[in-house]
Amino acid sequence: MKHFSSFRGAVLICASLIILLASCASAGSTAAKTEASVQSYDVVVVGAGGAGLSAAIEAKEAGASVVILEKMPMIGGNTLLSGGEMNAPANWVQQKLGIKDSADLFYQDTLKGGDNKADAAVVRALADNALVSAEWLRDKVGVKFDPENLFQFGGHSVKRALIPEGQTGYELVSKLKAMADALKIPFKMETKATALIVENGRVAGVKATTAKGQQLTFKARKGVVLATGGFGANVEMRKKYNPVLDEHYMTTDSPGSTGDGIVMAEAAGAALANMQYIQTYPICNPKTGIISLVADTRFDGAILINQDGKRFVEELDRRDVISNAILAQKGGYCYQLWNEPVARIENTDIIHKDEYNQLVAQKLLYKVDTLEEAAKAFDIPYDSLKETVDRVTGFAQTGKDTDFNYRATFLPLDKGPYYIMKAVPSVHHTMGGLVIDPATHVKNASGALIPGLYAAGEVTGVVHGSNRLGGNAIADAITFGRIAGENAAAGR
Repeated sequence: MKHFSSFRGAVLICASLIILLASCASAGSTAAKTEASVQSYDVVVVGAGGAGLSAAIEAKEAGASVVILEKMPMIGGNTLLSGGEMNAPANWVQQKLGIKDSADLFYQDTLKGGDNKADAAVVRALADNALVSAEWLRDKVGVKFDPENLFQFGGHSVKRALIPEGQTGYELVSKLKAMADALKIPFKMETKATALIVENGRVAGVKATTAKGQQLTFKARKGVVLATGGFGANVEMRKKYNPVLDEHYMTTDSPGSTGDGIVMAEAAGAALANMQYIQTYPICNPKTGIISLVADTRFDGAILINQDGKRFVEELDRRDVISNAILAQKGGYCYQLWNEPVARIENTDIIHKDEYNQLVAQKLLYKVDTLEEAAKAFDIPYDSLKETVDRVTGFAQTGKDTDFNYRATFLPLDKGPYYIMKAVPSVHHTMGGLVIDPATHVKNASGALIPGLYAAGEVTGVVHGSNRLGGNAIADAITFGRIAGENAAAGR
């Protein structure tokens, strides 16, 4: 695999979304203009993704004066580039569909999915508050979720991931941004935080640099919230903690995911955990590294096959399991195959039309009438592929996959039209980061809390253990972002 910048491809897919966000800056936003060199607020939030926006909103609503620092020229971070799906146990769509779920089951799935290397108390806080966070997004922020469908990501016992309108993080980010603007929260764009200010053992602010090179000091009377994301786009940092994931691997992440908050907090005495655990997303564009949202058909019955036309892994297993299984195949890539009935469950080819057209133009995805044409598209042995498809169709009829124990239900694949695409794993999420408690206080190496410092989202390192389950990143960012904002505003 060659190394590419995922950002360029991301712009091709969601250019209109980014342009809209860049053009809708609030009156309080700044973009590299001359600033007062010293500014004071109750709460300083670093990072304008899902966690940072949620923290800032909650802090402001709690009566604190708040500012958001964002080093990129646009907001959203990885939340914007994601599919935006959010796990919430016992949610309203599950109730409508008759799916039984609970916070306890979500807690167990999440701990198990991370090989029990997460902090159980923090996972408990996530499980107990995820539904409330989803309801907050729906009822207060105005996020629209699909009222009829859910995703079941790998490692989850049941379907529980709410799907935002448009099936991207844009629905979340745009609505959170609108609420922040209504609350008159200022955004300092292209303003890179460089160091935490520590006074008398307490984090009292942030030093930052603008795009023009101006040095700024943001004093925080009550607290600083780090919501700077992970380090998936920082190849050198990846190699430091996991040498295998070097420049040969592409990434799905925003170019802003360079680990700044982790580095700053560690310099201020913060403890780190699980830094070696870096997740790859299994189904990505082989030319750009971008996550494929068209391929979300995998959650509805699409199958993964190798160059011999054979299945080699359960399609709803954990991301790390699937990625490793793909890398073990000849060439380190796979194909995903589905038919029209599967395609029409979520209409990913229509909803993500730009990505679909890009994949077709790159000759990475073909829509064909027959299975024989699907095999020919990538020079797969037809007889072998037909045998695989016949077996899966049989599993659809019996409801039991005797090959890989598929945990959901297949649909018959005996009739076309068919879709077949090539895919590779790409670096997607860094599980390691700052050690926090359930209230999002950052801890030092001795386990003591660092006064005035809070963290939420991918910058933290004890929520997911060795592996993050799909749909848990948004639940993590929103839930702990809100908790961090509330606690920072109260100075507790």
